[in-house]
Amino acid sequence: MYTAPTKDLFFAATELADLKGVAALPGHEEVSDELLSAILEEAGKFASEVLAPINHKGDIQGARFSDGKVTTPDGWKEAYRQFIDGGWNGLSFDTERGGQGLPWLVSAAVQEIWYAANMAFGLCPLLTQGAIEAVESHASEEQKATYLNNMVSGEWTGTMNLTEPQAGSDLAAVKTKAVKTNDHYRISGQKIFITYGDHDMTENIIHLVLARTPDAPEGVKGISLFIVPKFLQDDNGNWTIRNDVETLSIEHKLGIHGSPTAVLGYGNNGGAIGYLVGEENRGLMYMFTMMNAARHTVGVQGNAVAERAYQQAIRFAAERVQGKAIEDPMGDRVAIIEHPDVKRLLLVQKCRIEPLRALCLLTASAMDKADRHLDDEERKQAQGFIEVMIPIVKGYTTEMGLENVSLALQIHGGMGFIEETGAAQHYRDQRITPIYEGTTGIQAMDIVGRKLLRDGGVMAATVIEMIAEDLKSFSSDERIARMVNALNEATDDLQLSIAHILNLSKENPQLPAAISEPYLRLWGVLVCGWLSAKAASVAVSKMEDGDDDMFYQNKIHTAKFYFSTEMPKIKYYAGMIRTSGELIVEMNSDRFSVG
Repeated sequence: MYTAPTKDLFFAATELADLKGVAALPGHEEVSDELLSAILEEAGKFASEVLAPINHKGDIQGARFSDGKVTTPDGWKEAYRQFIDGGWNGLSFDTERGGQGLPWLVSAAVQEIWYAANMAFGLCPLLTQGAIEAVESHASEEQKATYLNNMVSGEWTGTMNLTEPQAGSDLAAVKTKAVKTNDHYRISGQKIFITYGDHDMTENIIHLVLARTPDAPEGVKGISLFIVPKFLQDDNGNWTIRNDVETLSIEHKLGIHGSPTAVLGYGNNGGAIGYLVGEENRGLMYMFTMMNAARHTVGVQGNAVAERAYQQAIRFAAERVQGKAIEDPMGDRVAIIEHPDVKRLLLVQKCRIEPLRALCLLTASAMDKADRHLDDEERKQAQGFIEVMIPIVKGYTTEMGLENVSLALQIHGGMGFIEETGAAQHYRDQRITPIYEGTTGIQAMDIVGRKLLRDGGVMAATVIEMIAEDLKSFSSDERIARMVNALNEATDDLQLSIAHILNLSKENPQLPAAISEPYLRLWGVLVCGWLSAKAASVAVSKMEDGDDDMFYQNKIHTAKFYFSTEMPKIKYYAGMIRTSGELIVEMNSDRFSVG
């Protein structure tokens, strides 16, 4: 059972993520509160009635591989057809391609609903989204005309083929070959971990493949990007000719069982026909076009699954009768939701999920502004915010999501460890989110290396200044004022940590890398504190205007809990940044021997 948190999604989008500002951008003039509300309601209905009911069944049955073909779990083909018939696949894409042209802010809110209802299902449109972005941004007009309409509608799906057995995050080690033959290339090699690399839900799959031409330079500078369709056109223009792409197997995974993760072989019978995207040797740059969006979406996933697990934990805790109330030991047994520690476990999840949701939507809003704002300076500022926030959205949100689903399982007690309750599935599904699209360690290196050391902290300082300026607009209510004071102190700790890392980089380049993960988490705690306080400030204003809805009371209470339990971690992470780097660097690898 899943109920989309439409009220909180609407609140986060309108009050915290500046839907009004996004609606003022060119091309988004028709976006309104009313439109967002209607979309969220319809998405929630589709998710609860169609996607959520097949989630657990898909986990049990899983994707199947037989005789070189992949079959998705029962009901998935039918659900996918309803999904694309409803126009959901093209929500954020250009109307010229058959999409609906809605902003990323709206799309991100809806995506949370899909991933919470059925993460394994939602991965298929996610990969198609990434492929569409790459083709739209870098392919020729002919290629766009050939592929995009069917991909935007969802009649065809797309994949990203990066990883090889010897080349995981280190794409410099890619060995797949591309040899030019007339107007196309012959692709040969093997790719692994290809999400929805093969399935039975559509008639064609458009693979985007990284490969090397024979005279390409070594390393990442020699990687090119190719479009490799599963089926090619025949003489009549029909897509009926099977390309030389073979599904060798699908992975047996810890979670997301309904999502087929394929091992693909290219060119076992002479070479798969592929078409160069853009110029040779610029493939990695083209892939980075979609990297921010993909990493942002995985952050949305991490919080979405946490929301699903949280909802299940609430229902279980309200129904599970065990023990007696502490204040009435002679009374009747009570539901465990009455026990203080269970309330604590639920509040921890709630106080993280809500600001992380706001962070994901605020970053999506910045993506819209960086893309469409008429003012150059506004676009630049939005892009800077995105650059700093993306590793936080991807790294911190998924790590917190994993902690949250663990707490949700804990509330179930021993029953949570049993597959029948479904709590274990959320934990297993969630475990991939801090790994794929760049591990948390890679995100931490990104926020330290590319987003701090490269410009000497200018980008980080700009974001800190933006947050400090925003705090000035908060309610003067005493409860909010205490939060603002705590945030100002936390900002001081962050700035001292930044100065320390910049100094470390002059001593030894390994030292900033060694403390990059606590630096990422420090940012995460602070940003969520900012958004928690902002939500509480809005709630105070709403209540002063006469709206005493429990929703707003909860916003204030949840923010107070966040500041009592999560914000103290600022000092903890700042301490790690000051003291642990040298200890890590001094630990030689041979000292990790077993025995």
